[in-house]
Amino acid sequence: MKHSPEAARLTHQSLERGLRILETVALNGGAATLAETVRRTALHRSTAHHLLQTLVSFGYLRQDPATRGYELTAKLFRLTARVWTPEQIGRMAEPVAAELTSLTGESTSVAAYHDGEVTIVAKCDPGNPFRVEQQIGATRPIHATAVGKAIVAFLPVAERAAITAQLGFERYTPHTLVTRAAFEAELQRIHSAGYALDDEEHYEGIRCIAAPIFAYTGHAIASLCIVGPKVRMTRQKLRALREPLRERAQTLSTALGCADESAPRRTA
Repeated sequence: MKHSPEAARLTHQSLERGLRILETVALNGGAATLAETVRRTALHRSTAHHLLQTLVSFGYLRQDPATRGYELTAKLFRLTARVWTPEQIGRMAEPVAAELTSLTGESTSVAAYHDGEVTIVAKCDPGNPFRVEQQIGATRPIHATAVGKAIVAFLPVAERAAITAQLGFERYTPHTLVTRAAFEAELQRIHSAGYALDDEEHYEGIRCIAAPIFAYTGHAIASLCIVGPKVRMTRQKLRALREPLRERAQTLSTALGCADESAPRRTA
Protein backbone atom coordinates (compact mmCIF):
# COMPACT_ATOMS: atom_id res chain seq x y z
CA MET A 1 0.00 0.00 0.00
CA LYS A 2 1.48 3.33 -1.08
CA HIS A 3 1.37 6.38 1.13
CA SER A 4 1.05 9.89 -0.21
CA PRO A 5 4.03 12.22 0.10
CA GLU A 6 2.08 14.26 2.65
CA ALA A 7 1.34 11.20 4.79
CA ALA A 8 4.99 10.16 4.64
CA ARG A 9 6.05 13.67 5.67
CA LEU A 10 3.72 13.68 8.66
CA THR A 11 4.93 10.23 9.75
CA HIS A 12 8.54 11.37 9.51
CA GLN A 13 7.73 14.52 11.46
CA SER A 14 5.99 12.63 14.27
CA LEU A 15 8.84 10.13 14.52
CA GLU A 16 11.44 12.88 14.57
CA ARG A 17 9.58 14.77 17.29
CA GLY A 18 9.08 11.65 19.40
CA LEU A 19 12.75 10.74 19.21
CA ARG A 20 13.68 14.34 20.03
CA ILE A 21 11.56 14.13 23.16
CA LEU A 22 13.24 10.87 24.22
CA GLU A 23 16.64 12.46 23.71
CA THR A 24 15.56 15.49 25.73
CA VAL A 25 14.43 13.35 28.66
CA ALA A 26 17.63 11.27 28.50
CA LEU A 27 19.89 14.34 28.38
CA ASN A 28 18.00 15.83 31.30
CA GLY A 29 19.10 12.96 33.54
CA GLY A 30 16.32 10.56 32.58
CA ALA A 31 13.47 12.76 33.80
CA ALA A 32 11.78 15.94 32.57
CA THR A 33 8.60 17.89 33.11
CA LEU A 34 6.26 18.99 30.34
CA ALA A 35 7.52 22.58 30.71
CA GLU A 36 11.16 21.46 30.41
CA THR A 37 10.34 19.39 27.35
CA VAL A 38 8.58 22.30 25.66
CA ARG A 39 11.47 24.64 26.43
CA ARG A 40 14.14 22.25 25.18
CA THR A 41 12.35 21.04 22.04
CA ALA A 42 10.57 24.27 21.07
CA LEU A 43 7.42 22.21 20.42
CA HIS A 44 3.95 23.59 21.08
CA ARG A 45 2.76 22.60 24.55
CA SER A 46 -0.19 20.55 23.28
CA THR A 47 2.03 18.75 20.75
CA ALA A 48 4.64 17.92 23.38
CA HIS A 49 1.96 16.72 25.79
CA HIS A 50 0.40 14.46 23.13
CA LEU A 51 3.77 12.94 22.21
CA LEU A 52 4.75 12.44 25.84
CA GLN A 53 1.49 10.64 26.53
CA THR A 54 1.97 8.51 23.43
CA LEU A 55 5.44 7.50 24.59
CA VAL A 56 3.93 6.63 27.98
CA SER A 57 1.31 4.43 26.28
CA PHE A 58 4.08 2.65 24.31
CA GLY A 59 6.03 2.01 27.52
CA TYR A 60 9.08 4.18 26.78
CA LEU A 61 8.23 6.77 29.42
CA ARG A 62 6.35 6.74 32.70
CA GLN A 63 4.62 9.67 34.37
CA ASP A 64 5.26 10.18 38.05
CA PRO A 65 1.83 10.43 39.70
CA ALA A 66 3.15 12.85 42.35
CA THR A 67 5.28 15.28 40.30
CA ARG A 68 3.57 14.69 36.92
CA GLY A 69 7.04 14.61 35.39
CA TYR A 70 8.13 12.05 32.80
CA GLU A 71 10.88 9.45 33.26
CA LEU A 72 12.59 6.89 31.05
CA THR A 73 11.40 3.34 31.69
CA ALA A 74 13.35 0.10 31.69
CA LYS A 75 12.20 -0.62 28.12
CA LEU A 76 14.86 1.65 26.63
CA PHE A 77 17.50 0.22 28.94
CA ARG A 78 16.64 -3.31 27.83
CA LEU A 79 16.82 -2.32 24.17
CA THR A 80 20.19 -0.62 24.55
CA ALA A 81 21.62 -2.97 27.21
CA ARG A 82 22.30 0.07 29.38
CA VAL A 83 22.23 0.07 33.16
CA TRP A 84 20.70 2.60 35.51
CA THR A 85 23.08 5.14 37.01
CA PRO A 86 23.26 5.52 40.81
CA GLU A 87 21.74 9.02 40.44
CA GLN A 88 18.76 7.68 38.50
CA ILE A 89 18.20 4.94 41.07
CA GLY A 90 18.35 7.53 43.83
CA ARG A 91 15.74 9.79 42.25
CA MET A 92 13.42 6.87 41.66
CA ALA A 93 13.88 5.54 45.20
CA GLU A 94 13.32 8.74 47.19
CA PRO A 95 9.50 8.47 47.46
CA VAL A 96 9.72 4.78 48.36
CA ALA A 97 12.23 5.49 51.13
CA ALA A 98 9.99 8.29 52.41
CA GLU A 99 6.98 5.97 52.46
CA LEU A 100 8.92 3.33 54.36
CA THR A 101 10.16 5.84 56.95
CA SER A 102 6.60 7.09 57.45
CA LEU A 103 5.43 3.51 57.98
CA THR A 104 8.22 2.35 60.30
CA GLY A 105 9.35 5.50 62.09
CA GLU A 106 12.99 4.59 61.32
CA SER A 107 15.65 5.86 58.94
CA THR A 108 15.64 4.31 55.49
CA SER A 109 18.06 4.43 52.60
CA VAL A 110 18.83 2.98 49.20
CA ALA A 111 22.37 1.96 48.28
CA ALA A 112 23.51 1.33 44.70
CA TYR A 113 26.31 -0.93 43.51
CA HIS A 114 28.64 0.57 40.90
CA ASP A 115 32.25 -0.17 39.99
CA GLY A 116 32.80 -2.37 43.03
CA GLU A 117 31.43 0.12 45.56
CA VAL A 118 28.17 0.36 47.47
CA THR A 119 27.04 3.97 47.83
CA ILE A 120 24.04 5.60 49.52
CA VAL A 121 21.94 7.26 46.77
CA ALA A 122 18.68 8.03 48.59
CA LYS A 123 17.62 8.36 52.21
CA CYS A 124 14.86 9.53 54.50
CA ASP A 125 15.26 10.42 58.17
CA PRO A 126 12.38 10.29 60.69
CA GLY A 127 11.45 13.13 63.01
CA ASN A 128 12.60 11.11 66.02
CA PRO A 129 15.65 12.88 67.56
CA PHE A 130 17.18 9.50 68.47
CA ARG A 131 17.85 8.20 64.97
CA VAL A 132 20.52 7.00 62.59
CA GLU A 133 21.43 9.66 60.03
CA GLN A 134 23.02 8.75 56.70
CA GLN A 135 24.74 10.83 54.04
CA ILE A 136 24.06 10.71 50.31
CA GLY A 137 27.25 9.65 48.53
CA ALA A 138 28.70 7.82 51.53
CA THR A 139 30.16 4.41 50.72
CA ARG A 140 29.46 1.31 52.77
CA PRO A 141 31.75 -1.67 53.48
CA ILE A 142 30.25 -4.64 51.70
CA HIS A 143 31.05 -7.30 54.29
CA ALA A 144 29.88 -5.29 57.32
CA THR A 145 26.57 -3.80 56.17
CA ALA A 146 23.16 -5.14 55.29
CA VAL A 147 22.97 -2.92 52.19
CA GLY A 148 26.23 -4.35 50.87
CA LYS A 149 25.50 -7.98 51.64
CA ALA A 150 21.97 -7.75 50.22
CA ILE A 151 23.39 -6.74 46.84
CA VAL A 152 26.39 -9.06 46.61
CA ALA A 153 24.35 -12.13 47.60
CA PHE A 154 22.34 -11.74 44.38
CA LEU A 155 25.12 -10.96 41.91
CA PRO A 156 26.27 -13.51 39.30
CA VAL A 157 28.43 -16.22 40.88
CA ALA A 158 31.65 -15.17 39.15
CA GLU A 159 31.21 -11.51 40.08
CA ARG A 160 30.34 -12.40 43.66
CA ALA A 161 33.48 -14.55 43.94
CA ALA A 162 35.66 -11.78 42.49
CA ILE A 163 34.31 -9.24 44.99
CA THR A 164 34.75 -11.62 47.93
CA ALA A 165 38.35 -12.31 46.92
CA GLN A 166 39.16 -8.59 47.07
CA LEU A 167 37.59 -7.84 50.44
CA GLY A 168 39.96 -6.97 53.24
CA PHE A 169 37.43 -7.99 55.93
CA GLU A 170 38.25 -5.04 58.16
CA ARG A 171 36.87 -5.40 61.67
CA TYR A 172 34.57 -2.52 62.71
CA THR A 173 33.01 -4.07 65.82
CA PRO A 174 33.27 -7.38 67.69
CA HIS A 175 30.35 -8.58 65.51
CA THR A 176 31.93 -7.92 62.09
CA LEU A 177 32.40 -10.91 59.79
CA VAL A 178 36.16 -11.07 59.29
CA THR A 179 36.69 -14.35 57.42
CA ARG A 180 35.81 -15.34 53.88
CA ALA A 181 34.16 -18.54 55.08
CA ALA A 182 31.83 -16.69 57.45
CA PHE A 183 31.00 -14.11 54.78
CA GLU A 184 30.20 -16.71 52.12
CA ALA A 185 28.01 -18.63 54.56
CA GLU A 186 26.15 -15.39 55.32
CA LEU A 187 25.61 -14.72 51.60
CA GLN A 188 24.05 -18.17 51.21
CA ARG A 189 21.67 -17.44 54.08
CA ILE A 190 20.74 -14.08 52.57
CA HIS A 191 20.12 -15.60 49.14
CA SER A 192 17.77 -18.13 50.70
CA ALA A 193 15.97 -15.69 52.99
CA GLY A 194 15.72 -12.75 50.58
CA TYR A 195 16.99 -10.15 53.05
CA ALA A 196 20.20 -9.21 54.88
CA LEU A 197 20.90 -8.11 58.44
CA ASP A 198 23.56 -5.92 60.00
CA ASP A 199 23.50 -6.83 63.68
CA GLU A 200 25.94 -4.25 65.09
CA GLU A 201 28.48 -5.29 62.46
CA HIS A 202 29.34 -1.80 61.23
CA TYR A 203 28.49 0.30 64.28
CA GLU A 204 27.83 -0.94 67.79
CA GLY A 205 24.28 -0.29 68.95
CA ILE A 206 22.92 -0.10 65.37
CA ARG A 207 20.88 -2.70 63.53
CA CYS A 208 19.79 -2.71 59.91
CA ILE A 209 17.71 -4.90 57.61
CA ALA A 210 18.00 -4.67 53.82
CA ALA A 211 16.44 -6.26 50.75
CA PRO A 212 17.87 -6.45 47.22
CA ILE A 213 16.60 -4.37 44.32
CA PHE A 214 16.83 -6.08 40.93
CA ALA A 215 17.25 -4.65 37.44
CA TYR A 216 15.78 -6.12 34.25
CA THR A 217 18.81 -8.43 34.10
CA GLY A 218 17.55 -10.29 37.17
CA HIS A 219 20.66 -9.32 39.16
CA ALA A 220 20.75 -6.99 42.16
CA ILE A 221 22.04 -3.49 41.50
CA ALA A 222 20.87 -1.80 44.71
CA SER A 223 19.29 -2.45 48.08
CA LEU A 224 16.67 -0.85 50.30
CA CYS A 225 17.23 -0.74 54.06
CA ILE A 226 15.67 0.22 57.36
CA VAL A 227 18.18 1.19 60.07
CA GLY A 228 17.84 2.22 63.68
CA PRO A 229 19.21 1.95 67.21
CA LYS A 230 19.31 -1.53 68.70
CA VAL A 231 16.93 -0.55 71.51
CA ARG A 232 14.15 -0.03 68.96
CA MET A 233 15.27 -2.49 66.27
CA THR A 234 14.51 -5.54 68.39
CA ARG A 235 14.45 -9.07 66.98
CA GLN A 236 10.67 -8.94 66.98
CA LYS A 237 10.62 -5.64 65.09
CA LEU A 238 13.14 -6.91 62.55
CA ARG A 239 10.84 -9.85 61.81
CA ALA A 240 7.86 -7.51 61.43
CA LEU A 241 9.81 -5.29 59.01
CA ARG A 242 10.67 -8.07 56.55
CA GLU A 243 7.50 -7.98 54.45
CA PRO A 244 7.03 -4.20 54.23
CA LEU A 245 10.68 -3.93 53.25
CA ARG A 246 10.58 -6.66 50.61
CA GLU A 247 7.31 -5.35 49.16
CA ARG A 248 8.82 -1.93 48.55
CA ALA A 249 12.07 -3.38 47.25
CA GLN A 250 9.93 -5.30 44.75
CA THR A 251 8.19 -2.05 43.80
CA LEU A 252 11.57 -0.56 42.93
CA SER A 253 12.65 -3.73 41.10
CA THR A 254 9.51 -3.55 38.98
CA ALA A 255 10.23 0.10 38.18
CA LEU A 256 13.72 -0.98 37.04
CA GLY A 257 12.16 -3.51 34.65
CA CYS A 258 12.52 -6.69 36.69
CA ALA A 259 9.45 -8.91 36.60
CA ASP A 260 9.07 -10.90 39.80
CA GLU A 261 9.59 -14.17 37.96
CA SER A 262 12.89 -12.99 36.45
CA ALA A 263 14.53 -12.36 39.82
CA PRO A 264 16.32 -15.21 41.63
CA ARG A 265 13.93 -17.43 43.58
CA ARG A 266 13.68 -16.38 47.24
CA THR A 267 12.08 -18.06 50.20
CA ALA A 268 10.60 -16.63 53.38
